[in-house]
Formats: sequence, C-alpha cells, structure tokens
Amino acid sequence: MTKIDPSLYLHNQTTSRTPSSELGKDEFMKILMAQLQNQDPLNPMEDREFISQMASFSSLEQMMQMSNSIDHLVQNQLTSPVIRYSHMIGKEVSYQSYDEETDEPGDIMTSKVISVSQKDGWAILELENGEKVYADAVVKVIDPEQKETPDQSDK
Repeated sequence: MTKIDPSLYLHNQTTSRTPSSELGKDEFMKILMAQLQNQDPLNPMEDREFISQMASFSSLEQMMQMSNSIDHLVQNQLTSPVIRYSHMIGKEVSYQSYDEETDEPGDIMTSKVISVSQKDGWAILELENGEKVYADAVVKVIDPEQKETPDQSDK
C-alpha cells in the first residue's frame, strides 16, 4: 500500500505566496500540470486544446524575450554620445565642409579629432583645425598610426 503525503494537496499548503503580476514559465507549467491531473477522466482535454495552450505560452515567452531585447537596445541607445565616440580621439576624419553663407557643400576636409562633446544628444567632434562637426557627418576615419607606408620591397 502506498502512503500519500498530505502536503501534496493544495488545500493543505502552508507556505505563503506573494502574488505576482507576471506569469512565468514555471507558473504556466504548474497550471498546465494541474489541469492535466484534475481533468475529468470521462471528458479529457483534447490534444488540440493542449497544443493551443502550449503555442500560446511559446508565443508569450517569445514576446517577453523580444521585450527584454528592446529594453536592452533602448538602454544601449541611452549611452552618452561622448562615450560612444570617444574612441575617435586621435583619429583623422574626413568630412564634407559647407559654406555657411550659401549652405552649399564644399570640399572634403580632413583633420584630427582632439575631443568629443555633446549637443542635444548628438556627438560633436572637435577637430585640430578648429572646426566642429557632427559625428554623423564624417565620411572617412583614418587611424594615423595605421596609415599605409610605401612598401620597402618596391625599391
């Protein structure tokens, strides 16, 4: 004869539980298992109902993961532009100059970045030639330490 542990019954549970607004994977599986254990043997749950509930849970879990990913993306976007572009200090950048009087594009200019600042959430590169340009106006970045030197074997 098998002895039944009374602590397995829900009405004999003595542990307190604080309600949560989130239904996690563990809670969903407990509910599903309780449904399966307590179903009417003469009218059991149909396979399609079970599959539908599993699909709903899977979809919910994917949406929660997507939400976490979006939250992570937003947090990354909130990182200061100064920090994001600080690696540009010491690099040479090429950018399109503009004539302030006519607002016409000018020549492509090149100068070394000496500092990075921020204005209205945009990174501004302060250059050795005295110019200040938005980081998104840069068309080319050159690391002066990595500049190509003429091949000595050509001599």
